Amino acid sequence: MTVATARQQFGFGLFTLGMLAVFIGLGVWQLERRVEKHALIAVLTERLAIEPVPLPPRSAWNQLTAQKDEFRRVRFKATYEAGTDAMVYSSGSAIRDDISGPGTWAFVPARLSDGDTVVVNAGFVQNMMQDRTVQDRAVSHLVTGKPADLTGYIRFPQKAGMLTPAANPAKRLWFTRDHLEMSPLLGWGDVAPFYIDLEQPVPPSGIPLPGPLHVHLKDDHMQYAITWFALAGAVLIAFFVWWRGKRRNAA
Repeated sequence: MTVATARQQFGFGLFTLGMLAVFIGLGVWQLERRVEKHALIAVLTERLAIEPVPLPPRSAWNQLTAQKDEFRRVRFKATYEAGTDAMVYSSGSAIRDDISGPGTWAFVPARLSDGDTVVVNAGFVQNMMQDRTVQDRAVSHLVTGKPADLTGYIRFPQKAGMLTPAANPAKRLWFTRDHLEMSPLLGWGDVAPFYIDLEQPVPPSGIPLPGPLHVHLKDDHMQYAITWFALAGAVLIAFFVWWRGKRRNAA
């Protein structure tokens, strides 16, 4: 075996080991994520099933986190504020069985009895063109000036991705559920760090349409893990075939 051949085999061997480490590491990572996903599904299923509890007081708001409190069912009394709702565009919902097709979520500030403000996602509005007049008509009947008994789920704001369209504050149109970004631009003042996905009551017109949430998290991690492990096996087989060919040529 020449020095050049030995170097070639050594270099290809290192490359193969590196690829094996990457593919096996990705496979193990997918298995770990599968365990985490199953635990998350179990937690969310439990939270969505329990009876609603009173909305935590303002003194406890800073202790709430998405990890331990998201999707908890709560009940409270609040009065919808007039004239400052926001639209959040949606192409559908992964956690609402009754929602399909494009539309907007109606985000409306609501005043609690102690004067604090909580933003409520009052429900879905079929609004394919993101028309402000459609949203105004849908929300106007909610603003009665009287407190309403509300039940819903604690949710935390989302952040826009790199490809998310920019918000249009003039039209009160957003593409992410970030009520903390909406608040200073729409004059909502100091709002709770979470918002509420409304479950009930459903207005007589059914618009906006609130409703119960359901867990529908995709669990493809085992398939991905098998794919990564298969690629690791393919790399190992390719190296063996190449190495055996080199041995035969050298003989």
